Amino acid sequence: MFKTIKADLQAVFDRDPSATSRLEVVLTYAGFHALLAYRISHWLKMHGVPFFPRAISQLARWLTGIEIHPSARIGTGFFIDHGMGVVIGETAEVGDYVTLFQGVTLGGTGKERGKRHPTLGNHVVVGAGAKILGGIKIGDNVKIGANSVVLKNVPANSTVIGVPARIIKSQGERLPDATMDHTNIPDPIMDRFAALEQELIELRKKLDNRDPQLPF
Repeated sequence: MFKTIKADLQAVFDRDPSATSRLEVVLTYAGFHALLAYRISHWLKMHGVPFFPRAISQLARWLTGIEIHPSARIGTGFFIDHGMGVVIGETAEVGDYVTLFQGVTLGGTGKERGKRHPTLGNHVVVGAGAKILGGIKIGDNVKIGANSVVLKNVPANSTVIGVPARIIKSQGERLPDATMDHTNIPDPIMDRFAALEQELIELRKKLDNRDPQLPF
């Protein structure tokens, strides 16, 4: 557990340019506090300790605004940026070196039992306010745009945006320095409007250049 916590601490410096010292992160970063509480509560839960894992989880929720169920499974190098409003459900599974921004929900879609929360692969980046719902799988190196609602499986190396989320880039190469760059995500709706506008321009040109002797 201590090795994992060390990796979580290093993840803050790897992905947050405003982090200046370990003391600052340990004392002031709510995302790290919530993750530390989760690591402890999860360890207790896995060792059969009753009551206390959930009590620690609720205390962390009250202090940080981040709710992580003790039974969730989270890999190493996990980073929650800002974090207020983040919810990670009981059967959620998160891979290594995943980044979540504020307001993200890894939730269920109803009262079904069993695996009802999502599974995230490695190196996934989830933008602010995004909701990933149900027992779906998000592949490695996936980027999820801010405020997206993801209800279906997403293949690896993809980018998804929208409500409901749709894939706008598939099998794209993951750039080492693009981990945090979820602001420069293409907008397929605007791209389509631009294409339609170009078609109208071409049609106007053809009408302007047509032979006036022709009926139309």
